[in-house]
Amino acid sequence: MPTFFRRPPEHRHNAPTIELERVSVAYADRPALEDVSFQLRKGERVAVVGPNGAGKSTLFNVIVGTVKPSSGKIRIYGSGPAEHTCIGYVPQRNKIDWRFPATVWDVVMMGRTARIGLLRRPGRIDRQMVEQALVEAQAEDLARRQIGELSGGQQQRVFLARALAQEAEVLLLDEPLTGLDTPSQQAVLEILDGLGARGIGILVATHDLGQAAQMYDRILLLNRRLIADGPPGQLLTSQMLSRAYGSHLHILPTPGATVALADECCSDEEMGEGLELVG
Repeated sequence: MPTFFRRPPEHRHNAPTIELERVSVAYADRPALEDVSFQLRKGERVAVVGPNGAGKSTLFNVIVGTVKPSSGKIRIYGSGPAEHTCIGYVPQRNKIDWRFPATVWDVVMMGRTARIGLLRRPGRIDRQMVEQALVEAQAEDLARRQIGELSGGQQQRVFLARALAQEAEVLLLDEPLTGLDTPSQQAVLEILDGLGARGIGILVATHDLGQAAQMYDRILLLNRRLIADGPPGQLLTSQMLSRAYGSHLHILPTPGATVALADECCSDEEMGEGLELVG
């Protein structure tokens, strides 16, 4: 078989969709993740919550295979992450070069590349998959526009469409709502609801603790180490959050809010905003 196209590894369907076993990552001897272990089962909706610099983006890059762990193991359906096509990744918008001269159709078709091969032309099925993905992501009217001309909400819908065209079985979304206005946020959340109803797993890094409490089955509370893993009702308490945020957790007497967080910690890798947990 040509080296530019390899058949994706077989899935062991009794295995977790994603499994990390004692994974650590260091950049120039500075730890980004330390001894992280967890599993994601088919169809689960899980939020990754933690302060800026906690390693959320690094965690996602490890899962998709763009960052190699210093130690530990990552398995996708029982095998290593390399060449799996079942994981769709929507990175932070500020990590993407929006000046790249590509139409929305081109970007969504990129989701088919791993399945059709780098040098093969898309066929009828591939074009149908792109059309269907654009419809599901409410982006069919954008197909001929340049990606850099779109609003933030439109760009996020396009990257969701790319993951759908890829036939992803689980989506990793890194701060998908950051910088979007309320209507755009609602549109993205509606799309995610539809994907969850179809059994597509969702792993989201978010600073919105109210959303994490309402929309996700589990929360991974992360600050380089996995502080806790469990249902929102057990983890989104001032006691548990203080273990992750430390001195950056501020309990404020805000009317109608259980906990308000001002996350003042910054890093080059991950930048975030103030946080609020609504009671």
